[in-house]
Amino acid sequence: MKKLFLVMAASLLLASCSKKEGLTSVQPQGSANVNVHVDEFSISVDTIPNRDEIPTVVKAITLAFYNTDDGTEQYKQTQFKNDASTYTTFGEFNLSLPMGSYTMVVLGYGTIEGCELVLTSPIAATFTGGHASETFAATQTVNVVTTDDVNISATLNRIVSKLQVISTDGKTANASRMQMTFSGGSRSFSPTTGLATDNSGIVNTVNIGAAVGAHSTSTTYLFLATDEQTMTVTIDVLDSSEESISHKVVTNVPLQRNRCTKLTGSVYTAGGSTNFTVSTDWLDETVIPF
Repeated sequence: MKKLFLVMAASLLLASCSKKEGLTSVQPQGSANVNVHVDEFSISVDTIPNRDEIPTVVKAITLAFYNTDDGTEQYKQTQFKNDASTYTTFGEFNLSLPMGSYTMVVLGYGTIEGCELVLTSPIAATFTGGHASETFAATQTVNVVTTDDVNISATLNRIVSKLQVISTDGKTANASRMQMTFSGGSRSFSPTTGLATDNSGIVNTVNIGAAVGAHSTSTTYLFLATDEQTMTVTIDVLDSSEESISHKVVTNVPLQRNRCTKLTGSVYTAGGSTNFTVSTDWLDETVIPF
C-alpha cells in the first residue's frame, strides 16, 4: 500500500508517500515546531492542530502517477475541500503502486464553477471554461523497487501570474462586467515546467462586484510562456448587454510567475496617465497607473 500524505501548512508542503502490503495507518498529527522555508523567508508553525488550516486558496488537490517508460497514467485522484465525499482527511491519499518508475504530479488549486482543471500528463494540464485559478504544482520521479514504505517530500510552488485592474474612479450604473484581453499567455500549462503550453492569449470576463460609485478590483490568473513576459492588456467595461462602454489599451505590461501586476487608473471615465511605476507584492507586485 502506498500512502501519500500532503501537508500544505503555509508553504504547501507535500509530506509522506508510503508503499506497503496491506493497509497502513495514517501518521498522527504532531505538535512539534515546524519550520517551513518559502523562497526568501521562513514561517514557524508551533502546532498544526487541524488539517483544515491548509491555505484557503487551495480548494482542490489532484495527485497523479504516470509510468516513466510509456507515460501511461497509473493513478489519479482529486479531492475537493468542499466535498467531504472525496476524502477522509483533506490532503491525505492512500494508494497501491506496482513496482516501477513513475512521475508524480501534485496540483493544488482554487476552484470556480464551470472551470474544471483537467490534468492529462506531467506536461499537459488546462483550465476549461473561462477562468484559471490560483495554482501550485510539484512533479517528482518516484521509484518503487520494494514493498517497503516510500517517503517523499516536495514543495508545491505557485506557477501562475496574477493581474489586477483597479479603478481610481467610481463604477458607473451601467457597468456590469469587466473584460480583460491578454495578447499572450494561456490557461493551459505544463505541471513540470509551470509554463504555458501555448502563447495564444486569453480573454477573461468577470462580474464587477463594486457598488455604484465605488472603486473596483478585477482579477485574472494566467500562465506565462516564459518566467517573465511583457504583453498588451485590453480592458473593456461591459454593460448588461455585453456591449463595451469603456475601452482601454495598456501596452508593455510586465507579468511574472508568482507575481501580481496591478493596473491602476481610470476605468469608467475618459483620461488617465500612461506613466508606469513599479512596486512589489505576492512575492512581488507590479503597480502600473494608466
